[in-house]
Amino acid sequence: MRGNHDYDLAVVGSGGGAFAAAIAARRKDLSVVMVERGTIGGTCVNVGCIPSKALLAAAEARHRAAQQRFPGISTEAGAVDFPALIAGKREIVEGLRQAKYVDLAEEWGFELVQGGARFVEGPALEVDGRRIEAAHYVVATGAEPHIPNVPGLADSGYLTSTTAMELDHLPKSMLVLGGGYVAMETAQLFAHLGTQVTMLVRSRLARREEPEVAEGIHDAFTDEGIAVIEGTQPIEVRREGDEVVVVAGDRELRAERVLVATGRRPRTDGLGLEALGVGVGPTGEVVIDDDMSTSNPRVWAAGDVTGHPQFVYVAARHGALAVDNAFEGAGRRIDYSALPRITFTSPTIASVGLTEAEAQEQGLDCECRVLDLDNVPRAIVSRNTHGVVKLVAERDTGRVVGVHLLADGAGDAILAGVYAIEARRTVADMAEDWDPYLTIGEAIHLAALAFTRDPSKLSCCAA
Repeated sequence: MRGNHDYDLAVVGSGGGAFAAAIAARRKDLSVVMVERGTIGGTCVNVGCIPSKALLAAAEARHRAAQQRFPGISTEAGAVDFPALIAGKREIVEGLRQAKYVDLAEEWGFELVQGGARFVEGPALEVDGRRIEAAHYVVATGAEPHIPNVPGLADSGYLTSTTAMELDHLPKSMLVLGGGYVAMETAQLFAHLGTQVTMLVRSRLARREEPEVAEGIHDAFTDEGIAVIEGTQPIEVRREGDEVVVVAGDRELRAERVLVATGRRPRTDGLGLEALGVGVGPTGEVVIDDDMSTSNPRVWAAGDVTGHPQFVYVAARHGALAVDNAFEGAGRRIDYSALPRITFTSPTIASVGLTEAEAQEQGLDCECRVLDLDNVPRAIVSRNTHGVVKLVAERDTGRVVGVHLLADGAGDAILAGVYAIEARRTVADMAEDWDPYLTIGEAIHLAALAFTRDPSKLSCCAA
């Protein structure tokens, strides 16, 4: 199929979206080259999902040991051997990178080229002096931490979520700038390891979540000793000896380290997309239609570089979809209506579909039910009732359009919400579903029941 080209497909980047595209192409027996200027594997395996969740799991184990939650059970949390913890994280990362990226490239039979890629007229790629021509191209270069322009910040020795996971010792104190999912996960990670953490949040913690969920995670953080200062932002940063000083309004906050987690920006600098007439948005994102196409018919894009939801499973869907559309004219389009999103805090935030405010913005007449976890037997017996579930439904039809959870185990339970929205199920359907007793998923079932009755007046397992 390659015709006069060197390859059928050239992929720029080597993360989740890039590998999904490459594998989809090889399944069609197309020839593929992948170009990577850094470490193979992209954000998720190297500096994102895998290392952060490995460290979060370890930090959670320590935190639980320090809680003394259950009567008659004595546990304690000792000092953290931070270099050993980081070494263990690195071992997991290196193992998964080898098994899921390096080895897979060889198994699927596509070529890996190390070097910086730049688009030139043709269209073609120039990689350190080598010209590569392909029938189609997929840009999957991901995103990188956005650093705000705050006076003195650049000289403060700030950390990002990437560099924080490579420290050689555990900081005694840390200021975290940001209130999104990266900021929350990183702040709680270090707090659970023993660092004194303060968060500076421009608006509110978890601002994209339902107000009930945002309030719940705020309370959980403050209960753990994490100071959360909302509605403020730094105006100056300076280093004084072994401390970093952050000026925010009339406050001066001091800590051993400052960590910047104020969002991520698509990585398109130096790609030369303008040479091909590919549209680039105001934050550097590759502008795409919902079929992954760009303004150049031979160039497609996938993953974080598009500015779409920054989840590796979104990138993977993008990559495979782009290949189907490029080579088969499949006309497949992305649909986010049942996209789950999870923040791996404790308790975990998990949501799918619309918030109440989003439903109203779309003109939907909706009604909601909010259920605290002290109504959920699983939470009661686990002695962990800090959390909430909220269902958003169309008033006339009862169709579920949003499911939002704050609970330990919410990341697994949210699948029920995904399937409900995909199948256009109603709250009445969910109230009649089988639901195993003493699971956190029962919270969704009880919230559905709450549309017609008071769960506090039901016996255990009663419908």
